[in-house]
Amino acid sequence: MTTFWSLYITVLTVGSLIALLWLIFATRSGESKGVTDKTMGHSFDGIEEYDNPLPRWWFLLFVGTIVFAAGYLALYPGLGSWKGVLPGYDGWTEVKQWEREEAQADSKYGPIFAKYSAMSVEEVAKDPQAMKTGERLFATYCSICHGSDAKGAQGFPNLTDQDWRWGGEATTIETTILGGRHALMPAWGEVLGDQGVHDVAAFVTTKLNGRKLPDGVSEAQVANGEKLFSTTCVACHGAEGKGTPMLGAPNLTHPAAFIYGSSFAQLQQTIRYGRQGQMPAQEAYLGKDKVHILAAYIYNISRPAAAN
Repeated sequence: MTTFWSLYITVLTVGSLIALLWLIFATRSGESKGVTDKTMGHSFDGIEEYDNPLPRWWFLLFVGTIVFAAGYLALYPGLGSWKGVLPGYDGWTEVKQWEREEAQADSKYGPIFAKYSAMSVEEVAKDPQAMKTGERLFATYCSICHGSDAKGAQGFPNLTDQDWRWGGEATTIETTILGGRHALMPAWGEVLGDQGVHDVAAFVTTKLNGRKLPDGVSEAQVANGEKLFSTTCVACHGAEGKGTPMLGAPNLTHPAAFIYGSSFAQLQQTIRYGRQGQMPAQEAYLGKDKVHILAAYIYNISRPAAAN
């Protein structure tokens, strides 16, 4: 903070306290002494106000508030660059307070996290205490998107099954949480046209996802959709539509692939306009040790038989 702004804040704050203190005493000096029958000269619905002074305790409460404010500003930061006279508040800021609390937490819980970080994700997944910690971490940082039961929501995948866009191996899950993922489904509306979008959606719905033919859709349109799929979609989703984990392309033969909706209309919307999904990177926010336990927890709930 520059000297100008420090002085500006100090003068404004101290001046306000002095002005308030003067106002209290100036008002007090003009009041009547003792109880009187004299009124203020106005009436509201027949009710008149006596010209009596404020109770002494009320007056002292005002004065005490200002004295408390002055004492607080002397002890703690608050007047520009003034750091306060109490030890431990040298250059206090919210950020430094947060860093101090983080350091205290690290000293207390750091050895516990370090113990688990030396173990593999699969080993941590078998530790009951680590799983309790992972459950709390998930509830705090992940449930907002994936739900408290980890079964996902519109646009957010279910983490309790084994359908993974980027791979569900233990180390891959950890990599996903650490660095995040950015998935991109290109918009194909201008390339395929409305009829092409319609036909590709019909092919995916029937031939890949195994559902019945939508109303008003012909086998010829499905055949055309298969032809278009083989020239536009196969590069990411594969010839059989089973996806490519390296690209984050989902397996279209599984219902879990359609996190944006699996109806015929919703599928056309996805093909026509594309989708962009992002999993935020958590390494800088949580640190590697916490992510390690979190990855083990997610690995556990996605395949409990394998983990246990």
